[in-house]
Amino acid sequence: MGHWFLITAAVSGFLSVALGAFGAHGLKSVLPADRLDVFATGVTYQMNHALALLVVGILYGLWSERTWLAASGLCFIAGTVLFSGSLYALTLTGMKWWGPVTPVGGLLLLGGWCALGVAAWQNLP
Repeated sequence: MGHWFLITAAVSGFLSVALGAFGAHGLKSVLPADRLDVFATGVTYQMNHALALLVVGILYGLWSERTWLAASGLCFIAGTVLFSGSLYALTLTGMKWWGPVTPVGGLLLLGGWCALGVAAWQNLP
């Protein structure tokens, strides 16, 4: 599973750079500044959690107790899809019903950090 976290981290990091460039160059003349800020927030959170997922993937190969570590990685993936994905969709479509999806993603991201903390606690020397 650790390899899947590493691969997903690489794909997510790549996409966050590509989407960031798209937002900065492709959407700048099309969307108002407030919607561009929403898009940029999605990019920022996606990159931050791609890096967190990278750490999870590395730790997966080092730690013996992995249950909470796996939960952390899965929460980071699902949280990124829902949080950043809903912000991208909200920005690009203007459909306000995407708004309530964002906090669900945020809760999953928070859960990922909590699970990572528990995993670290379980793997103390």
